[in-house]
Amino acid sequence: MAVIETSRVAPFGAISVFRAVQFGERVIRAVRARIVAERTHSELVKLSPAQLRDIGLGDRDLGEFAAEIARRRG
Repeated sequence: MAVIETSRVAPFGAISVFRAVQFGERVIRAVRARIVAERTHSELVKLSPAQLRDIGLGDRDLGEFAAEIARRRG
């Protein structure tokens, strides 16, 4: 009669490597979101108040709006 192994143990260090990769991915996403926010803000600053009102951004803080756009993309 053969014995069947029903559970496996993760290889030594696999969980640590997995957590390190997850951390790296979170850092990359945060950096990308920051870049998107900065680019969005720089483009919105170039628009006139009339153009901002036309797209519905009248008196809204442009930095806050750019950060919101970056969070949505992230």
